[in-house]
Amino acid sequence: MDAPEVEVEVHLSNGLPSFTIVGLPETEVKEAKDRVRAAIINCRFEFPARRITVNLAPADLPKESGRFDLPIAIGILAASRQVSGNLLPTMEFAGELALTGMLRPVRGALAMTYQAHAGGRAFVVPMESVAEAALVSGAEVFGAANLLEVCAHLNGDVPLARAPGCPEPESPRYPDLTDVKGQAQARRALEVAAAGGHSLLMMGPPGTGKTMLAERFPGILPSMSADEALASAAMQSLAHGGFDVRRWKQRPYRAPHHTASAVALVGGGSIPRPGEISMAMHGVLFLDELPEFDRHVLEVLREPLESGRISVSRAARQVEFPARFQLVAAMNPCPCGYLGHPANRCQCTPDQVARYRNRVSGPLLDRIDIQIEVPAVPEEDLVGRTSAAESSAAVRNRVEAAARVQIERQGMSNARLDPGAVDEICAPDAAAQALLRAAIGRLGLSARAYHRILKVARTIADLAGVSRVQSAQVAEAIQYRRLTGMRPAMSARD
Repeated sequence: MDAPEVEVEVHLSNGLPSFTIVGLPETEVKEAKDRVRAAIINCRFEFPARRITVNLAPADLPKESGRFDLPIAIGILAASRQVSGNLLPTMEFAGELALTGMLRPVRGALAMTYQAHAGGRAFVVPMESVAEAALVSGAEVFGAANLLEVCAHLNGDVPLARAPGCPEPESPRYPDLTDVKGQAQARRALEVAAAGGHSLLMMGPPGTGKTMLAERFPGILPSMSADEALASAAMQSLAHGGFDVRRWKQRPYRAPHHTASAVALVGGGSIPRPGEISMAMHGVLFLDELPEFDRHVLEVLREPLESGRISVSRAARQVEFPARFQLVAAMNPCPCGYLGHPANRCQCTPDQVARYRNRVSGPLLDRIDIQIEVPAVPEEDLVGRTSAAESSAAVRNRVEAAARVQIERQGMSNARLDPGAVDEICAPDAAAQALLRAAIGRLGLSARAYHRILKVARTIADLAGVSRVQSAQVAEAIQYRRLTGMRPAMSARD
């Protein structure tokens, strides 16, 4: 995301013809020699029959992907005086070359354009990457279809057309909450979670709508600010598929399978790359069948949930990826899934249920703000005509109003408040304090759980338009911690 600057230096000297690339190039960068040679020749330029040395500075930064093809080709042509170098100090280049000289799109165009604009330079990218690069407001972006067009621009013959500014985003399209029948409590929990940026865990039998609710959660989140949209899009542009400009200002929704590894979830690898929690930047990370994830995979979520970032350390280097996401998780109450179901009989023993629930550790569960049960939908809500459920648009209006109050009051969502700010902003009245003391003694709540209850209560008060946290908001927030320390007493069979 930081897109560190790489300077391409080209030196031509006498000696036997050779082509050497130095500066920690990966395999795809080393293969640029053949692509660049073919592209220069096929564009009717002369490939120098000299000793060519290309240095990618800084030398200690690993270089990967084919984005260096275009600057290497331009450097060779400028060093051999086939292209003017007068404009080179004011421009940056990125693009993969085909053997014919055509330019292919590159990953990370948005992040590179942002840094090039910050450095006061124009940026030349392949035509397929122009729409993504143009999302950076005020940036001078030029799109080129092939190497010949770039050379004509540098020589002053045929200037490249400047890309238009950021296009008007399409209205985000999300699944609507009207599709969900019943589940009034779960819908209310989703609204509270969206308004305050809180994490959410839903537990219930199969087919009760947990996945449907999670898929509709991005549709009730507040609209993305320009900075949030840019950070999210820049992270998406690093993926192999790149960023689809049609999803500009749409909240990302990531739902990795429960077989995902820890590296896939938080990032890593020999050359560290961001994982799912970073790809969900300012969006939703949905973990379905939470206990089916490997325990080690789930434990790596503990620090990012608290800090909003993840540090990946390797022997050669250490990188830090942003991880500002909202966690939504779902699980069954037992291995067979039917513990507490009114119609289906549970076949699990208490030990089986305990082992199943203990796959989600207490420290991780303690970091999830809202934990609710999603029961089976009653027959009267499922079959026949029922009153129309509230739409996502109506819920989002209340969420945005509450989120706006939080930004004006503290400049961030309630979920991100530190302990000192919690004592000041979320201070409850006398009746609410008495209720909290009783809850701490009876439920055995930790200090972290206490603070998270206060944050959720503050969000509920913001939704209600109340300036001071009262006992009604605290009571509702305590209800959202009912799954803490999930220890079943008996199975449905007993």
